[in-house]
Amino acid sequence: MTESYVREAPRTARIDWSPYLVGAGIGLLSWIAFAVFGDPLGVTTAYSRIASLFAIPVIGPEAVAQNAYWKSMPLKWDYGVWFLVGIPAGAFISAVMSGTWRLELVPEVWQERFGPSIAKRFIGAFLGGAVIMYGARLAGGCTSGHGISGGLQLAVSSWLFLAVMFATGLGISALMFRKQ
Repeated sequence: MTESYVREAPRTARIDWSPYLVGAGIGLLSWIAFAVFGDPLGVTTAYSRIASLFAIPVIGPEAVAQNAYWKSMPLKWDYGVWFLVGIPAGAFISAVMSGTWRLELVPEVWQERFGPSIAKRFIGAFLGGAVIMYGARLAGGCTSGHGISGGLQLAVSSWLFLAVMFATGLGISALMFRKQ
């Protein structure tokens, strides 16, 4: 973000947040989720539940109803689905309120390495998301489920997931964005 861009933000906007305040807020939100709903924070279960809606027209309602995976997590409009909807909505509201929102289909760092193709960017984002979603479901939770909820519970599996996720992310980033 350039200095001139930051100056365009409203005087009342706070662009940076204290990591201590944000950490405390996430901890409080996690505690509320456990206390009120009896479930940890996480989004991949909600993604899977919503995916069953898209599968019904493709494979039929009977096939979805008989699918062992979707039987284990039937579609319900619980707090997890609304949490999933709230993440991009909250991010958008926060960006607009801070004065930093702008539509950017191909980020500058991507363009420098892979070019300006919007299709290539969307395909890369989709494939990356699909791989991490598959890995998250295989691990029994996502980054928020393992990283926040599992980490707060000191679950060894969650700490292992986080270590592997960060190491993999660093390795892939080094490969993708290395200097040519």
